[in-house]
Amino acid sequence: MKTARFKNRVALVTGAGSGIGRTTAIAFAEYGAQVVAIDIDAEGAAETARMITDVGGAAKSMEVDVSSGAVVKGVIEEIVGMYGRLDFAHNNAGIEGEIAKTADCSEENWDRVIATNLKGVWLCMKHEIIQMLAQGGGVIVNTSSVYGLVGCERGMPAYSASKHAIVGLTKTAALEYAKSGIRINTVCPGAVKTPFRDRLVGKLSGTCNDGDRYPLGRIAEPKEVADAVVWLCSSEASFITGSSIVIDGGLSSG
Repeated sequence: MKTARFKNRVALVTGAGSGIGRTTAIAFAEYGAQVVAIDIDAEGAAETARMITDVGGAAKSMEVDVSSGAVVKGVIEEIVGMYGRLDFAHNNAGIEGEIAKTADCSEENWDRVIATNLKGVWLCMKHEIIQMLAQGGGVIVNTSSVYGLVGCERGMPAYSASKHAIVGLTKTAALEYAKSGIRINTVCPGAVKTPFRDRLVGKLSGTCNDGDRYPLGRIAEPKEVADAVVWLCSSEASFITGSSIVIDGGLSSG
C-alpha cells in the first residue's frame, strides 16, 4: 500500500477486466480503497480482483452489462449493501465497435456502441449520483477519449459521437451537483498500451495510434491514465469539477 489516503473509502471501476480499468482498480487499492471491479468479462474482472487481493488489498468483482438500467441499479444497491457507501466511481467501460465510415456504419453497430459507451456511462452516473446524494458527496470520473475532443478519420463515427457526448454529459452533471458535494470529471486519453488498442490496431492494419503521431513520441502507459483518475478523486483535486483532463501526449494540440 502506497498510503492510506483512501482508507475506508469504496471505489467502483467499470471496464475493470483489463487495460485502463484494471490499472485504475489496482491504483485505488494501493491507496487503501475497497475496490469493486466490474466488467462484462467476468473472468477479467475476477482476475483484477485477484491481483489486488493477492498483494493484500481489498477487492470484489462482478459481471455487469452497464447498458442495462436494472442491472446497474442492482449493482449499486449491492455495493451499498456490502459497504454502506460509494465514494469514488470510474465509469470506464467502452467498446470500439465496427470500423466503418459514417455512411457505412450499420444501425446495429451504432446502437451497440452508444448503448455501452454513452448510455452505460449515463446509467452508472445516474445510480452513483443517487447514492452520493444520500451520503453527502462523492467523486465520479468518466472515460472519454481524445476522439471526444477531435474528429476521428478512421471510420469510428459511433465511437467518436459517444465520446464527445460523455464530455457534455459530464459538464452538465458537474454543474447540477456541484453544490451537493459531488465532483464529476472526464479523462480523455489518446492511444494507450491496452488490449483495446491492440484490437483497434489489428482492425486498422496497424495504422492507428502510431506513437510517431504523438508530439511526445510514444503512446501512453495505462498507469499514466490511472494516476490521473486517482488524483481527480483525491483532495488535491478538490476544486476541479466539470473538467476534461486530456492525456494524449499533445496530439490534440496540433
